[in-house]
Amino acid sequence: MDKERSVLSRAVKSGTISGLATAAVASLAGKRESGSYAAPLNATSHIIWGDEAAKQDLASVKYTLTGFLLNHGSAIFWASFYEKLAAGRGDGRREGRVSSLGAANPPQVMSPLCRGAAVAAAAYVIDYHAIPKRFTPGFEKRLSGKSMAVIFFTLAAGLAARDLADIAKARRSRT
Repeated sequence: MDKERSVLSRAVKSGTISGLATAAVASLAGKRESGSYAAPLNATSHIIWGDEAAKQDLASVKYTLTGFLLNHGSAIFWASFYEKLAAGRGDGRREGRVSSLGAANPPQVMSPLCRGAAVAAAAYVIDYHAIPKRFTPGFEKRLSGKSMAVIFFTLAAGLAARDLADIAKARRSRT
């Protein structure tokens, strides 16, 4: 039970980082592409409000806040998979492990990055090729493919960010 709580707690943290980062990137891309920071988040609320949401440019509680919360919940959902993968592997989480040669093994940077990339790739495939269009993230209704790629890159980096910060902190404390 403690392990499950730990995974959930970590998912909320890494999902929050990722959710905030993807919302920021989507908003900046929206401003650049359509002149509206709110448009991509508004489009996300199409899940609840229908296609009318994707046509909204102005920030509002109805569309923008709903879209932000849906994006945030989605990021935490995907973070739960990231954290479950991390808990199963255990790499990058325990500093000071000792190899069979007796040398300390520093946490590896690539493990969190690869897990983040794998989860973001799965999110893309599921979000855009497996579920009904009504439940897609909605960013695609207002943003270019290039911006979408940056958003999924941001999702991956956001998922790994807390682990990367922990690794950097562990490395600093050893020097």
